[in-house]
Amino acid sequence: MAAFQIFGFEIKKKKEEKELGSVVTPASDDGSTVVSSSAAAYYGMAIDLEGTVKNENDLIKRYREVAQYPDCDAAIEDIVNEAIVAEDDIAPVSLVMDDLKLSESIKTKIRDEFENILKLYKFDAKGHDIFRNWYVDGRLYYHILIDENKVKDGIVELRYIDPRKIRKIKNIKKDKNNKGIEVVSKIDEYYLYNDKGITESATQGVKLSLDSVIYCGSGLLDTNSALMMSHLHKAIKPVNQLKMIEDSLVIYRISRAPERRIFYIDVGNLPKLKAEQYVNDIMNKFRNKIVYDAATGEVRDSRKHLSIMEDFWMPRREGGKGTEITTLPGGQNLGDIADINYFQNKLYASLNVPLTRLQPQQGFSLGKSTEITRDEIKFNKFIQRLRKKFSELFAMALRIQLISKGIIRPDEWDIIYQDIRFDYQMDNHFTELKNNEIIQQRINALMLIDPYVGKYYSQAYVRKNLLMQSEEEIKEIDKEMESEKSEIIKQTKHQAQLNTILQGDKE
Repeated sequence: MAAFQIFGFEIKKKKEEKELGSVVTPASDDGSTVVSSSAAAYYGMAIDLEGTVKNENDLIKRYREVAQYPDCDAAIEDIVNEAIVAEDDIAPVSLVMDDLKLSESIKTKIRDEFENILKLYKFDAKGHDIFRNWYVDGRLYYHILIDENKVKDGIVELRYIDPRKIRKIKNIKKDKNNKGIEVVSKIDEYYLYNDKGITESATQGVKLSLDSVIYCGSGLLDTNSALMMSHLHKAIKPVNQLKMIEDSLVIYRISRAPERRIFYIDVGNLPKLKAEQYVNDIMNKFRNKIVYDAATGEVRDSRKHLSIMEDFWMPRREGGKGTEITTLPGGQNLGDIADINYFQNKLYASLNVPLTRLQPQQGFSLGKSTEITRDEIKFNKFIQRLRKKFSELFAMALRIQLISKGIIRPDEWDIIYQDIRFDYQMDNHFTELKNNEIIQQRINALMLIDPYVGKYYSQAYVRKNLLMQSEEEIKEIDKEMESEKSEIIKQTKHQAQLNTILQGDKE
C-alpha cells in the first residue's frame, strides 16, 4: 500500500468532516475527472480516460494555436493589458482587509506573506505572462514546494506545471447500505501527474495531494463533457472562418489582379490536329519563359508550364477575322474587404472586446460618461469577473503560507477568506468617470432639496433615497463626523490656550 501513497503534504483540520451517504454523485464543477472504484480495488484501479483526456489536450493545443493568430492575439493583449496593469512603483495586485476583524499585527503579517507570494510568482515581472497563460489555456497549475525540515519557513518555490501533464482525479467509492442501495461513502481527490503527458494511452503517474498543487480554472465548464474550457473557446470558429476568408481573398486577388492577353490565331482551313499544333508553335515562338532560380543560381526553362497568370491562345477559323490580340481586364472589386471586416468584428465580439478597439484610427479620450460606449462598460465588468476568478491563484497560495507559518489555524481560513479581497490596479477609467458623474448629480440634487430639509423631508430620507447611503454607511459616516468634530474642538482649545500664553508673554 506504500507504493500508492500520495506524494506531497496535506493540511488537515482538527475534526475531519464525515462524508454523508448519498446516492447522488457530487458534481464536478472544477473540471476534475470522476472515476469510481470498488472497495477491493481502491488503490489498484483502472482509469478509462479515453476521449476525455485526449480531448482536453487537443483543446489546449487548439487554444494555443488560436491565440497565435494576429487578430486574436491583438484582442487577447487588450484583455490582458486591462486586467494586469504594471506600474513602476505600485504592485499590480494588493490585499484589502478593511472588513477583516483581526488585530493590526496579524493583518501586517498577512500583508507581508502576500508580498512574499507575489515574489514567489515573480508577479511584477511575469504577471502579464501568467494571466495570459491562464486566459488562453483556461487553467493554471503550480506545484508547492515546502522544506519538510523547515515547515515554519513556508513555501520555498512555486513551480509551474504544464496543464497537459496533470489532471485532477475525483475517485468516488460507493458501498451498499442496509437497504441494498449504493450510496457514496467516500470521495478521494488528488492530482495525477505524468512528466511525459497524460494521454489516452498513458493514464498512470504520480499522485499529488490537493494541498501540494495550486489549481486555478477559468470557471467555464462544458456541461456535456465536464471539461474546463478556455475563454478562447468561442473564438475557435470565428478565427477559422477569418483565416479561410483571408486565404480565399488572397487567391482571388492573385488570380484576378493582372490583365491578361488573348491571342486569336488565324489557322485558315487546317485540320484540327494541325491547327492545334500550329497554335502551339506560335505560342512557344513568342512566349519567353526563361527564369532565374535564385536558390540554385541556375537558369531554368519553364515554357512548358502553364499557370493562371499567363496569356490565352485561341485558334480562329477561315472566314473570321485575322490574327488579333485583345486584353482581358483584371478584377474590378479587389478593394472590397467588407467580409473581412465582418469576421474581424465577429471575432472581437466573441471575446467580449469592444469593436472600437479594432479601429486604430479612433483615438482615446476621457470625457463625460455620456461619451462612453456601453461596450466599454460591459468590457470593464468582464475584466472584473476575470480578476475575481484569477484571484484564486493568490488565495490558495496565501492559505498554505499562513497555515504553514502558524499565523492562522486551518479552520480559520474559510472565515478569513470571506472578508479579504484582492485589489488590482485600474487602467480603465470609464467606471471611475461614471461614478464621479453620479456623485456630482446627487450633490446637485442635494443643493436643490436642501431648503426643504426639515420642512418636507427629513435628513434620514435624504441620505437613504437621494444620496443612496446604506445603514452601515450612515453609521460609519456619523462616527467619522463625530471624530472629526472632537478633533476640531481639541485643536480649537489648544489654539486658544496657545493664544492665551502668547498674550501673557506680551504683557
